[in-house]
Amino acid sequence: MSSLKDRNITLQKAESRPIRATKRRRQLHLFFFSLGPVALCSISVLLIALMAILYVSQVGQAVASNQKIQQMHAQQMQLQRQNQDLQNSIATEQSPEYIANQAKQQGLVPADANTVQMLVVPHLHRIAQPDENVQP
Repeated sequence: MSSLKDRNITLQKAESRPIRATKRRRQLHLFFFSLGPVALCSISVLLIALMAILYVSQVGQAVASNQKIQQMHAQQMQLQRQNQDLQNSIATEQSPEYIANQAKQQGLVPADANTVQMLVVPHLHRIAQPDENVQP
């Protein structure tokens, strides 16, 4: 069991803590109201102006980022169209009709099987015919 003196000491310590806090609040409270209405108004205007400047700078950064995103999106779309055009031209140029037309324009003619000469090399093994199912 604790003695009565110990209880009184703990109660006094507990009571002294809020008293100190209220004294500090009163000192802070007096500081703000001792400035006067003109000073408080000017401080308020300065704080509001600072917040407005910060807000405008954030909005400016957001707009700049949005413009960069839109430019990159437009560039991506342009590159996709260019890629599609290149794929179409590759497909066209790989077609047998296009190759035959280009060969005719350059003066090439199909070879006649009767006039083709074959060169026979002794001691050379024949290469097996490639599978028709396998594409190069």
